[in-house]
Amino acid sequence: MTSLAGVLFDGIAYGALLFLISVGLSVTMGLMNFVNLAHGAFAMVGGYACVVLLNRFGWPFLATLPAAFLLSAAIGLVLERTLYRRLYRASHLDQVLFSMGLTSVAVAALTYVFGPAQQMIQLPSWMQGQLQVGPFSLGTYRLFLIALVLVTMVALTWLLERTRFGAEVRAAVDSPQASAGSGINVDRVFSLAFALGSGLAGLGGGLGVELLGLHPTFAYKYLVYFLLVVAVGGTSSMKGPLLAAMLLGVLDTVGKYYVPAAGAFIIYALMVLLMILFPAGLVRRAA
Repeated sequence: MTSLAGVLFDGIAYGALLFLISVGLSVTMGLMNFVNLAHGAFAMVGGYACVVLLNRFGWPFLATLPAAFLLSAAIGLVLERTLYRRLYRASHLDQVLFSMGLTSVAVAALTYVFGPAQQMIQLPSWMQGQLQVGPFSLGTYRLFLIALVLVTMVALTWLLERTRFGAEVRAAVDSPQASAGSGINVDRVFSLAFALGSGLAGLGGGLGVELLGLHPTFAYKYLVYFLLVVAVGGTSSMKGPLLAAMLLGVLDTVGKYYVPAAGAFIIYALMVLLMILFPAGLVRRAA
């Protein structure tokens, strides 16, 4: 039982990290209706920003996380204004081809600069220990990760569902012409929403260096996982992707521990079953 509890805890931490990275994709796909398969590249940029600032410039780990968020958000803002907005009304196929091409460019550029080797970081000493809770030993870093993701989810839910900005984003997606006519700056709203999604991906990429690893093919390796979180969880609220990410993290971790020979078959089969049972996502917004 102690071993199973440890595996479940690792799965929850893994799922929390998947949610943090994928929730930005939920913003761009769900709120902005743009199929951005380059989302993993923004997470990768955030991870490399943390590695460089921590290993080369000696920044504290916690200070590298806001920097990863801001750098990814800034790059996302620039790309949205120069490239992405040209494809808002294009077909989803055009969006897929463009974003995959952008991912290939990012992978090639990071391989050229940093090489193909996996990057390593040294966490602060207070994040490396274990916290004893009864008979269970829980990793301090994983506890920190889960707590940070919960805070992020609450803040993001409030921002998108309880503020004027969230209302403007939903209105701009539903009817850009009517929104512009009512005084909403649609271009600004789209730019800020895209920057927010990119920044969240970068923050997740920085946090994920220790758990997921970081190398130039990161964006390809985990792209299917990010898409599964959004597809299974739905895009109508933050609760759906969170639940889907937790299920994916726990089931994937349990499968790797107890049925390693099955590989990824179990997790993909279960995700397909969930998509058949819940085609509109695990959580749907009330009418």
